[in-house]
Amino acid sequence: MKGLYCRVGVSDTEPKFVIQETTLSEVLDSHSVRVQVKACGLSPLDVKLLRDVGISTDLIPVGREVAGVVQQVGAKVSFFQPDEEVVGILPLDSPCSGLCDVIDIDEHYLVQKPEKLSSVCAAGALRDGVCAYTALHTHARVAAGHTLLVMDGASSFGLMCIQLACYHGVKVLTTSHTPQKHTFLEQLRPSVAKVIPVYDGSSDLLSVLMEETGGLGVDIVVDSGVRLKEEEESLEEMKLLPHKHDIISVLGVGGHWVTSHKNLQLDPPDCRLLFLKSASVTFLNPEVWTASTAQQGRYLHILKDIVEKMSTGVLRPQPEEPVPLYEATVAMETIQRHHKPKAVVQL
Repeated sequence: MKGLYCRVGVSDTEPKFVIQETTLSEVLDSHSVRVQVKACGLSPLDVKLLRDVGISTDLIPVGREVAGVVQQVGAKVSFFQPDEEVVGILPLDSPCSGLCDVIDIDEHYLVQKPEKLSSVCAAGALRDGVCAYTALHTHARVAAGHTLLVMDGASSFGLMCIQLACYHGVKVLTTSHTPQKHTFLEQLRPSVAKVIPVYDGSSDLLSVLMEETGGLGVDIVVDSGVRLKEEEESLEEMKLLPHKHDIISVLGVGGHWVTSHKNLQLDPPDCRLLFLKSASVTFLNPEVWTASTAQQGRYLHILKDIVEKMSTGVLRPQPEEPVPLYEATVAMETIQRHHKPKAVVQL
């Protein structure tokens, strides 16, 4: 059978995606599950992260968020039976590409998929659900009555954060990057408290948020990227992002800033302002769940809760139009160049 792999060159700038023949072992490991893949989510590949955690190989499997049907179980598997529908995220060191017809995966990376939830929806939204859950629950300890600012709330990750926060009784404020996204966010139900347009330069984020919170600031900020320097505003892709000082300024006393910026640098004045507010900064890296088994039970609880909430309509991701398998290589190249955030392949 065939799978999609990334051939890493000397430079990380232009990785090449290739279809490669692969085979599975005839003998299934005792704790492994053999799954026939129905849908696979594609996300940008972080080659540097893989190298940082000690994974160095010429061919990196592509496609890790999978949904499918159990074909066979190992001798010591206790969670699943053949013909059950499952969903999960392949670990970083998995030798299998999620775009293979059949894959082997340890049972501790899978949960049962509710019948009402489609395979395409599950595979396409699972990663964003894990990110949102990690940001709000694991890092920010969100609770009813908190005030949350979600940057770029119309993104797939931002939307998950908004819906999860509204479910827990949190007051949500968000920013919009285009007029179309602004309209979409204002029509959301349950509704957000305030949608702040940042695409036309008409809104001053700090003054709007301080007015909305009575001068107290917000309890939690979840960003989708951040500008470190004022000069970066001249770059088209950076001008919609907030400056790091603005984010720190809108935090209230004891606030939490959850950032996706991998190379965040804080100057002494920024640290001083965080100290005065007794505020904290945490880094959102959802890969830690599969990179370490230290909190495997909590991770499985998160996965199960996410798919149940998607099944009951608490979380309502925007449906991704699935692409056929023969377009997977082109789709992944587009994603890797950041021209598109994600895609779902239907097998």
